[in-house]
Order: sequence, then structure tokens, then C-alpha cells
Amino acid sequence: MEKLFQLKENKTTVRREIVAGITTFVSMAYIFFLNPQILGQTGIPTQAVFLAAILVAVFGTLFMGLFANVPFALAPGIGMQAYFTYTIVFGFGFTWQQALAIVFLVGLVDIVITLTHGRRAIVQGIPSELKAAIGGGIGLFVTYIGLKNAGFINFIVDPGNIITLNGKPFTGEVHGALNSILANGSVTPELTKFNSSSTILALIGFIILIVLVMRRVPGAFLISLIVTTLIGIPMGVTNTHIGAGTSVGHAFGELGHVFGQSLGAQGLGSLFNNWHNTSLALVTIFAMGLSGLFDAIGTLIGIGNQTGIFSKQDQKAFDSSNGFNSKMDRALIVDTFTTALAGIVGTSNTTTFIESASGVAAGARTGLANIVTAIGFALMILFAPFVGVVPTAATSPLLILVGIMMMGEFKKISWKSLEVAIPAFFTSVFMAFSYSISYGIAAGFIFFIIVKLALGKFKEVSPVLLIVSVFFLINFVVLAFIH
Repeated sequence: MEKLFQLKENKTTVRREIVAGITTFVSMAYIFFLNPQILGQTGIPTQAVFLAAILVAVFGTLFMGLFANVPFALAPGIGMQAYFTYTIVFGFGFTWQQALAIVFLVGLVDIVITLTHGRRAIVQGIPSELKAAIGGGIGLFVTYIGLKNAGFINFIVDPGNIITLNGKPFTGEVHGALNSILANGSVTPELTKFNSSSTILALIGFIILIVLVMRRVPGAFLISLIVTTLIGIPMGVTNTHIGAGTSVGHAFGELGHVFGQSLGAQGLGSLFNNWHNTSLALVTIFAMGLSGLFDAIGTLIGIGNQTGIFSKQDQKAFDSSNGFNSKMDRALIVDTFTTALAGIVGTSNTTTFIESASGVAAGARTGLANIVTAIGFALMILFAPFVGVVPTAATSPLLILVGIMMMGEFKKISWKSLEVAIPAFFTSVFMAFSYSISYGIAAGFIFFIIVKLALGKFKEVSPVLLIVSVFFLINFVVLAFIH
């Protein structure tokens, strides 16, 4: 144990690592109930998504602990779940099989970038303010979804004027948010009257969550989800019916119909069958890869540097070494390989979870904590039959608060300087209001170049950012001709 995890060198003990690993597990367990709620809207069987997320999280967390020897757990990220469902499937019109193929390709691209050290050029070439705007923009995106799902934001849709995107009609609550953005006078906002049991339950759940978080109760997200679900039973919101087809065995049967679909004829086989799909797929792969890269590096650096998990020598090795001798290098390799696996197994992009900070705060310093966390994830498989019981009203408060927590990225932006504020504003606002992370990144990059040209500072535009922006412009031109 000592030789494998170097406990003494990292000034920790077996007991401390076990306690910290359990802490991280409790902090992250909610994500496995939230994942099928969001991805299930695309048509993927919810129990399959539930199991896929667990299997990928177990693999990534174990791999991170054994290979990189750091206490950072992995699971499907909330921002990428929303992007998968509301942008790739509902927005761009891809099937869930094609969306999984895109996730797989994102993983492959990130693997190549990581193994060739290309990430350094990307990270160094994009201004820190835009990186912060991307993080904050995803927060706005996630918050909006949570508010809509909770019923705190309502819209009246004229049934005689059904809105379409890519030729497909949008109807029902799931597509209400898109209708509100795309409609031309056919959608009007309505003040929430809180006359719906589901909306009232969501409000109760949000208040519970705020109290738990403010009191710093360990596992606040999971406790809130469970308590809100239980309160929903007498209110008639929680579905307590568990049929015969909801056993663990049935869940694995559903997973069998999803596993590998990304590599089949309905996935990769149909992803690049026309210019429209090809252009959208390429932009999406880039945007998801870029967001995932910043997310992983931000979490690793933000937590690792402050706690000493990454020493100064390790940071120096990451910045200058041609090999993979640093913990940071190895951690990023794990992150990218896990995303590629996610596309094959049947879930959205994985990320290094910021909730790992709870375990680190509890004393985690080595990969031993990850082994404990992964065991906890594996035990979650037993809860597969209960996936359909958790109502949207119990998960929407989690989305809202996660979005609020991501707003902290905006403080890194110098809003008093229009040179910085204009591209940062368009990055974040376009993400939320266009329901597309990729379009937000495109808007930010393009306006960054415009501002620099206006100020005669074109030399400050990195080749990486310029090339990416040209790629986005070409994509918009292609889309304009297609439509």
C-alpha cells in the first residue's frame, strides 16, 4: 500500500484516505440520478444511462487513482450532459446514437492532443478571460435548464404555430425552453403562480438544498435529492411505481442495447453522410473538446496547486517536459481516455469533478481515496431500479445551484475594460441564449479578434485562436448555404 500510493511522502494515512474517499463519493452520488434525467430525454433508456455513467465513473476514478495517484474522481459532467441533450440532439438534430459517436470522437481528439502535448498550445493561446467566460457561460446554460425544469420559468406557446428547428417540431415541456428562444411572437412569458405540485416541490427542494449547502452538510446534494423525492410522494409528484421491468438485470439488458451504438451504422456510420452533419459534427467535436480540456485543467490546477497535491516540481514538469512524468500529465491522459470510453458505453463526456474538493478537504492526497470512491460508485448499481422514481422537481434544484456556483468564473473577468468585456459577454450570453456552448465559444473568439483589430493589437491574437475562429466562420457560411 505504501509503495503503491506513497502515503508517507504525501503526508497522509490509510484511515484519512478512506474517510476522504467516502466523502467524495457522498458528494458526487447525486450525479448518477441526474444523468438519466437529462440524457433520457433524447430517447436513450434511462437505466442504461444510469449504468453507463457508473461503469465509466468507476473506470476513470480507478484509473486516475492507480495511474496518476491523485484523489480526483471522474463522472459525466453536468454541463456536457446539457450540451449533449439540448444542443447536439434537440438543437442540431442528431440522434442519440450520433451524439454518442461525437462523444467518442471528442475523446479520441483529446487523446491525440494530450499525447502530443498540443494542449499546452491551446491553453496558452486562449486568453484567461475567455476561459473564464466559457465556464461562467456553461453555468448560465445549466441554470436556465434548471429554472425551466423546475417550472420557475413558464412560457405560453401558441399551439397553432409550432416552432421547428432543422425541420423538426418542438412540443412539450422538454422543448419549451427552445421554443421560448426560437419563437417569433408565438411564445409569451407567464409569471409562475406556484399552482403546480411539481413547481412547489422544486421550490421546497431548492430551499432544502440551500440550507444544507450553507450549513456545509457533507453530501448536501444527495441528501437534498433523496429528501425532496420522499416529500414528493404525498404530494403525488414522485412516481412510486416500480414495475417488473426495473430490476438490475433488466437495466443491464437495456445497457446491452446502448453499448457500442456509437460505433455502429446509426452512430459513426451516419454521422458524416452529408455536408450539414459533417460541419455541425466537426464544430461540436471541437467545442466539446475545448470545454472539457479547460474544465479538467481548471479543476486539477485549482484544487491541486492549493493543496500541494501537485508540487512545484510537478508543475514545472508539466510546463516543460516532453514526457509524461508529472501527475498533471497522467491525470489529463486519464480524463481523455475516460471520455472516449463514455461514448462507447453510452453516456456523455466525463470530467474531473470539482466535488473532489470535498474529499481533498477531508484529507485526500493520493489515489487510495479514489479506490474507495470507485467502490462506492460500483455499489450504486444496486439502485438502478429506482432511477425512474426521482422526479424532475428533485433534480432541477441541483442544476440551478451548480449554475450559481459556476458564476464564480465571472469574477476573473475585468468587466470595466470593454476590450475584455465585449468578447467575454458574447461568449457567456450566447451559450445560454442560443442553447449552444459551441456558438458561445465562436462568438467570443470572433469578437475578440474584432476588438483587437479595432485597437490595432492584432499581434495579440494567437495563431490557435485565429485558426479556430476561421474554422467557425467557414462553418457558419456552410450552414447559411445549406439553409
